[in-house]
Amino acid sequence: MLASRSPQRRAILDQLGIEFSVEVPEVDEVEEGPPHEVALENAYRKAAAVAGEGSGGLVLGVDTVVSLGARMYGKPNDEAQARDTLRALAGRRHTVISGVCLIGEDGRSRTGAESTVVEFRVLDEALLDWYLSSGEWRERAGGYAIQGRGAALVARIEGDFLNVVGLPVAALLELAPGLLPG
Repeated sequence: MLASRSPQRRAILDQLGIEFSVEVPEVDEVEEGPPHEVALENAYRKAAAVAGEGSGGLVLGVDTVVSLGARMYGKPNDEAQARDTLRALAGRRHTVISGVCLIGEDGRSRTGAESTVVEFRVLDEALLDWYLSSGEWRERAGGYAIQGRGAALVARIEGDFLNVVGLPVAALLELAPGLLPG
């Protein structure tokens, strides 16, 4: 059971051939604190909310945050906030952190996290206008989607690409090595 509304997470699980169903949790997410702890706590809250509804089976919760030092950039509320976020990240290195939580039928949880460093290119106003006009920034931590047009904003990454997309596969399989079919 995937405790997420993220189409990116669904696509990654589909790509891996993992059978799953989706239940979108309604939780109050932590928005302040050390980014690593925020990601882990929110992943746990999502998984626990769905597991608590008696879904049965393994429940996966994931939360991804974008941080520039101690400052976190969540999903922008509007285009102006997305522009401000992208300007703040422009020409700099930031960290994408995903917390992963698996809760088994026995109620026991296992958690892990993955961090990927992303370096943005210097972004001029024309590039920002082009990207923002796509609307791709909506519902994206940090206001961009690296797997789409957002790739044009990125100079390089260090670490797990799929973590930046929204689901760190290596961290997930470390927690549940038998998850892959076959």
